[in-house]
Amino acid sequence: MHPPLTLHRHPMCAEIIEQFQKCHLNHPIKKFFGECTDLKIKFDRCFREEKAVKRKANFEESKKLRARLQAYRKETADNP
Repeated sequence: MHPPLTLHRHPMCAEIIEQFQKCHLNHPIKKFFGECTDLKIKFDRCFREEKAVKRKANFEESKKLRARLQAYRKETADNP
């Protein structure tokens, strides 16, 4: 299974998604016998890469938020 193939949610993989959707349209029966499998493997890899990029960005953002929170806690602890 794969996530919904909406282009606005996966901008890094838009080209591969379009190719995959065209393959499914052009091969309505062969898609069940592996005609589009290579493209599916490509966009699965792309989704993994995209997820890794998002995960790294979220981690960096959480470190900034954690630092701000610790500074706020230290500030409020010093000023009762």
